[in-house]
Amino acid sequence: MSNGSFNDSALTQEAFPVEGEMAPVSEPSDARERPTPHRSKLDELLKNTKLPEGDLESANEALHKYRSWVSQMKQVDATGDELVKAYVDLLNTYKRSIEVDLIWDSESDFLFRQRGQLKIDNSIIEEFLPWLIDPRVIPQLKEQDLHAGPAPAFAAAYFSSSLTASASDIAMKVRRKDQDFTVSRRAYLKASFEPNFPPSATSSAAVWLAYVAAECKTNLDKTMFQEASATSHDLKVAVPAARYYLICEYLDMTPISTAGTDIDEVLIIRGKRLGSNKRKEYASAAKRRLLRNEYVDYLDANPIRYDVLKRFVDHLRSLFEACDPSEEDVVAKGYF
Repeated sequence: MSNGSFNDSALTQEAFPVEGEMAPVSEPSDARERPTPHRSKLDELLKNTKLPEGDLESANEALHKYRSWVSQMKQVDATGDELVKAYVDLLNTYKRSIEVDLIWDSESDFLFRQRGQLKIDNSIIEEFLPWLIDPRVIPQLKEQDLHAGPAPAFAAAYFSSSLTASASDIAMKVRRKDQDFTVSRRAYLKASFEPNFPPSATSSAAVWLAYVAAECKTNLDKTMFQEASATSHDLKVAVPAARYYLICEYLDMTPISTAGTDIDEVLIIRGKRLGSNKRKEYASAAKRRLLRNEYVDYLDANPIRYDVLKRFVDHLRSLFEACDPSEEDVVAKGYF
């Protein structure tokens, strides 16, 4: 999950993920290399010198369960909504193991108190979403040169040169916004004061154009909503055809209409966040042991909801069905 910051930088290919980090979605699903932000957090956890010795075994077990989760998703033989449902079922099983077996059942407080910084469970949704971008779910993807995953999405281009700058210094820079999930295309930009773009007098950049962008939140509060509103506006100024979504597990605010924003929809995939008084009761490992059944019941009552993720998939499907209407249809219906 990104920190919501914008990045202004010089334009070099190295400033972006290498092509292998986001393989084309048209590649066969079982062979496609997808971004692994959650796996990275597990690897970092095992290298963390502050990890209590008593948690080392469960952290290694979590990595084993991660490999099993990915392997099972690769082996699912289904299409359409059936495939989405199978993926969501596997996601719920795996996420529960991380939330309960690794974090909740820890004999120390380190993992529970630092979960927001460590982003172990927070990053699971971010890694999962690219699995939904599959030709077996959206057949039109077979014909598209698209990539799915986290990306520094293009937000603006500007020039830092002055009136007296030399002809070799147009100084084009790019503004990027780190997004937890995108469906993107690679684009290449060049700018120069010279019409033939001589290498010595040209600024160039490779960027990700995010036609779909989503910010993933565990608990969505009002501040996060306002930040997303600003981000969605900037991304849609850069790519007017883009769609922007907020995907949160739990709602931690009074719902606000998205009508006055550039957010297309807020998707709540689990439910309402536990109140602060209840969360305080879980502060210590001793109390968590006593209240384990209560917490597990809460998780069982609020799994990641297939119907909400299917709604997200349906939004994506509709993008490929949209086309310019014919004049005859418009005249017959009276609108377009």
